Amino acid sequence: MTDPSRPMRLGFPVKVMGKPGFKSNDTRRWQKDPHLKCSLEEVSKILDYLAKEKLDMYRLSSDLAPYATHPDMPQFHNMVAESDAELAAFGKKARELDIRLSFHPSQYVLLNSPDAALTEKSIWDLSSQAEMLDRMGLDDEAVMITHVGGVYDDHDASRARWIEGWEKCPEHVQRRLVLENDDIRFSAADALWIHERTGVRLVFDYQHFWCLNPERLDMRATFEQFLATWPEGVRPKMHFSSPRTEMREVKQKITAKQRASGRTTKKGELTKAPVKANARVKTVLRPPIWTGHADFTNPFEFATFMRMAEGLVFDVMMEGKSKDVSLLKLRPDLLRFAPDVAARFGIYPEDADALAADEAELEGGVDAEDTPDVDEGDGEGGSGAMLEAAE
Repeated sequence: MTDPSRPMRLGFPVKVMGKPGFKSNDTRRWQKDPHLKCSLEEVSKILDYLAKEKLDMYRLSSDLAPYATHPDMPQFHNMVAESDAELAAFGKKARELDIRLSFHPSQYVLLNSPDAALTEKSIWDLSSQAEMLDRMGLDDEAVMITHVGGVYDDHDASRARWIEGWEKCPEHVQRRLVLENDDIRFSAADALWIHERTGVRLVFDYQHFWCLNPERLDMRATFEQFLATWPEGVRPKMHFSSPRTEMREVKQKITAKQRASGRTTKKGELTKAPVKANARVKTVLRPPIWTGHADFTNPFEFATFMRMAEGLVFDVMMEGKSKDVSLLKLRPDLLRFAPDVAARFGIYPEDADALAADEAELEGGVDAEDTPDVDEGDGEGGSGAMLEAAE
């Protein structure tokens, strides 16, 4: 377990964007026989990068073991067991580098589905990921984060059905699984309700709390309740992100009928550029959706939260869309604007030159990821432009 005197960690999910050439898993199609062993070779390089940049928490790809639970591809089903030695070596390396690891299974992993077959498949997915963490030899701080799931037209029944799914999970899944409050369906109060009936640990998501808190719970008190669901000696973690604030760019098809009528835009519609009479696609500008994650973390917002959480100890998974790049920017920002907060993460004035060098490299330009993370809610929370049919 983490030494209580150790500074708190900052981490990021899956994709490395600060340096080219890193892969978070074996991305080959099934015809090429991808394997967990190949994924681990790739992610081992990421561990080296994290150590070099002093980034000490990382979320593994939910596709680390490709096709391992695909129901129609039994040739991949023994992949995790076949990789026992490689998983043990990878886990040993992570422990020696003091890098905390986790999984966040995809939005299709649902314990509260009314479809029994989907719930059974979800438990299989969770079992596979929990087995990987076990074979890595990682302690109880290496967790899998999930959401309650869908509402299915009955909020209370769906919330209760999650408990039924939990009870069907094997021990090694229950030992690793933690539940997160979400942004549009199940609030922090819902997560606490489930915890009281199952004992499942909870992960507090800051942005989700702002997006969905109909009970008007107090943030500090609720955060303390979430942290208290973790056993003594096991350091809790949380999620933090800032909301997107810029205009969204939505690409829309223009029909032949609209072109013929000369009405390629609607009254009051904002477009990125004038729409030509013969255009087949237009880019419409729309306000932000507050559930979407910003590319970078607002340092003033984060410092305000951390000062509100003074005296509490936890690690923070930063979910900025720019991944590791958002951390390379945030650390010097904290040192510059909130040195008291920076110190809680082991960032001190003597680190200023090295952090400034990292920050200077960012001026070369890095593109944000163009797909939504699994926990960003609806797809419109993503940063990329979308293509819609004209209304």
